[in-house]
Amino acid sequence: MARGFRRPFEAVDYSDLMRKHVPPPDYFDSDWLMGPEEIEAAQLSRLKHRALQAYDVPFFKKRWDAAGFHPSSIESLADLDRVPTYQVDDIRRSIEEHPPLGDYQGASLDNAAQDPIRIFMSGATTGAPRPTLYTQWDREVGAILTARSLYLQGVRPGDVVVNAWAYSTHNGAFNFDEALHKWLSCVVLTTGTGNVTSSRRQVEIAHEYQATAILTTGDYLLHLAEVAKEMGLDPQKDFNLKALPNIGDRARLEEVWGVPNYRSYGFHEVQWVGIECPAREGLHVFEDAYVVQIIDPDTLEPLPDGEQGCVCLTEIYKTGSPQFRYNIQDLSSLHPREKCGCGSWLRRMAPFAGRADNMVKLRGVNIWPEAVGAIALDDPRLEPEYFVRAQREGTRDEMTVHLTTRAEPSTYGEIVKGAEARLKERLGVRIRVEISGPGSLDEWTEIHTSPKPKRFRDEREE
Repeated sequence: MARGFRRPFEAVDYSDLMRKHVPPPDYFDSDWLMGPEEIEAAQLSRLKHRALQAYDVPFFKKRWDAAGFHPSSIESLADLDRVPTYQVDDIRRSIEEHPPLGDYQGASLDNAAQDPIRIFMSGATTGAPRPTLYTQWDREVGAILTARSLYLQGVRPGDVVVNAWAYSTHNGAFNFDEALHKWLSCVVLTTGTGNVTSSRRQVEIAHEYQATAILTTGDYLLHLAEVAKEMGLDPQKDFNLKALPNIGDRARLEEVWGVPNYRSYGFHEVQWVGIECPAREGLHVFEDAYVVQIIDPDTLEPLPDGEQGCVCLTEIYKTGSPQFRYNIQDLSSLHPREKCGCGSWLRRMAPFAGRADNMVKLRGVNIWPEAVGAIALDDPRLEPEYFVRAQREGTRDEMTVHLTTRAEPSTYGEIVKGAEARLKERLGVRIRVEISGPGSLDEWTEIHTSPKPKRFRDEREE
């Protein structure tokens, strides 16, 4: 253009955008119900196009050339198996060698006037933050995928929604905001975390404006319920919550707030990947935007449906930074392609089951901190917070799980004994349990400041 730059809304053909990635509620009457052949044909077409784009990015070209792979050789979805995988450590090396953005971006700060972009960074729960450049198209598609998820969970156009995620370098809060405002015409109250807006004020706002949802971690939402009770409010009777788009203890969330909670999955580089429907038969993958594979953590070979391994994801919707066979090292499994009770043929994956790179070999037994937390917390007297530490004592690896409770200190011994017994019975090794009062783990978990609570620290090298 003569003026030398494009505004974000000028950088996207919105008719094309909505044709390729249908927003809600229309999506659930159209692409959600596509047949298997139509789904996979569209995936293959987009996969071929995206592979050619990725090949122009130095990070991918170098790796693919070394493996003897060229994107023009893709003829079927099965050909994706020939593409080399990569993981977080490869991204970190790229950043170290080409600071500050690495050579994996696929978008440029130099061209931002013509192709508007945003920089977001990972929450650093598994190491140093990873920057990702998002083009305007990428942000809009991500917002549509998020809007679909929020709609399926119960949020409706015109609803008031409290967004209590941290507005920071992470993309979570902004992604929710864009989805709600642009694609569901919701009224968004941007309260931010408890450090920005006090928990008491968060409760007052949600109550006064009769918010349909409070977007935050499941743990913090349970904390807000306790604050509401201290204020004389009943979480189920005095609020208008109709949706719980919160990741956490589903049973506790539903019990406390009296609203269904549906599991979901996504991560920093790609936004929202899949969502559970009311049939609760697995998480539906948005296959107009992703191809999800499950690979063996050691051999990196594809695993059969039903076997747990690492999520290996390829996005097929972006115009900027590619994610092409990204081994995110989250553990899950794929269901066979079959029609769900809701009527959708989209592939389904199991809920997140832990991190492959968090696995600790404790006296010959593979232990995942997430599993430790779930087992240890199986006591109604315990709060949903936990933190796991791996330690080296002499020649022996040990593990301690820290829990919190509002119960009287006189009951701590009984609670500890029960938790340690459950862990020994279900995992086959002794894991120590320590208990303290509510809020005592906040500094470790960073629950009020981090986009995702931290749950594990390996101290064996310290």
